[in-house]
Amino acid sequence: MTSNPLVPDYELEDTIELTTAEQVKAISDPLRTSILQLLHERAATVTELAAAVKRPKSTVAHHVNVLADAGLLRVVRTRRVRAIEERYYGRAARMFYYGLGRSTGLVDFNDFEVAARESVGAYDAGQLRSFIRHARIPDERVAEFWKQVQELIHDFDKLPRSGDTTYGFTVGVYPVNDYPTLPPRADETS
Repeated sequence: MTSNPLVPDYELEDTIELTTAEQVKAISDPLRTSILQLLHERAATVTELAAAVKRPKSTVAHHVNVLADAGLLRVVRTRRVRAIEERYYGRAARMFYYGLGRSTGLVDFNDFEVAARESVGAYDAGQLRSFIRHARIPDERVAEFWKQVQELIHDFDKLPRSGDTTYGFTVGVYPVNDYPTLPPRADETS
């Protein structure tokens, strides 16, 4: 284990483009999305993931296998526990994407209801580009991050208007109650 403060605690690619229907289907399930989000923090076993999402190990193991078969998760290390080899899973990349590189425009950043309604047509046409990320961070870091977001919003607002299509651009940072978290590592509790 290194003393590197970067998360997660294993090597991974920066981005991977989703190029198959299997990958898109794998990433579209809410439980699998939660598993991927948890693994942004550190590698985890099926047992740890099951505890975090409060689901049976067999259910979580199934979803981990779907993600691994799609190339989105991999075993990043193992540990011998009695007669069993425990697998620690990690993401294949920090970010998975498809269709990256499209331009976006501005919608009032506090009006997610409008953005959700406006984006239905783009979603149906396969043109919606979005990401959601979760991170346990202190309030001071949220404030610093939001200042950067505001600069981006102002930069976007200053773009010369041209082209035939209006685009929506929505951002937000918000606390999430009852989001699953991994239990402490086994080596941290002893």
